[in-house]
Amino acid sequence: MEAPPDNDVLWARSLHFTHRDGSPGLAGISLGVREGEILAVSGPRGSGKTTLLRCLSGLVPVRSGEVWFNSSPVHTLGPTARERLRRDRFGWIDPEPVLVPELNVWENAALPLMLRGAGRRRAKAAALEWLERLDVGDRARSRPHALQHAERQRVAIARALAPGPAVLFADEPTAPLHRADRAHVLRTLTAAARSHGITVVLATHDADTAALADRTVHLLDGRRVHTVHLPDSPDAEGRAACSLSV
Repeated sequence: MEAPPDNDVLWARSLHFTHRDGSPGLAGISLGVREGEILAVSGPRGSGKTTLLRCLSGLVPVRSGEVWFNSSPVHTLGPTARERLRRDRFGWIDPEPVLVPELNVWENAALPLMLRGAGRRRAKAAALEWLERLDVGDRARSRPHALQHAERQRVAIARALAPGPAVLFADEPTAPLHRADRAHVLRTLTAAARSHGITVVLATHDADTAALADRTVHLLDGRRVHTVHLPDSPDAEGRAACSLSV
């Protein structure tokens, strides 16, 4: 088993995954993500973006292939060890916010820190800092049912950032937001990642969102592809680009 390069915080080789209904999810994906890098995973709906993030984070086991985090194999871990890894080192943002209805906003944002054993005061301070940066600090004592949908997503993003994860997996994190809100939230997310050295793996089908990343990996039907732009010519009109598997 070959260890990954030292400068890759995440590294995957020949990932294959099949959904429960038998349909293919990933077909031989290999990639590396450097520490502190913001990597966008782009592609149309059904291309395998979410499946790739779930495999890289250990949320689901791969059918075959390897996943490494800081030179330690994730693919050999059992369910309990993978859960501990996600709790202690990873953050996750879903397209739709899922908050605990019995907790108020700051308690929701502080929950991952308290689950790690942080004191209530420290967890609250970290949660309030991120809620302020995401413009929902004034709703800190509100319950989730009193928030607008976009505000709940901001709280979910603050919850993912507050513990200072080594790697943040963001699956279409601005999907519920209006276009005007997306730019601000994405700037906050990317600025936080860079200032705190957080590695981000960001799934998106939006070109403007992908443009904020350091690098973009394109998926199609569970495979990596890249686009080659061809020069315009009289006999090649309408064929400005083609996709090739890599």
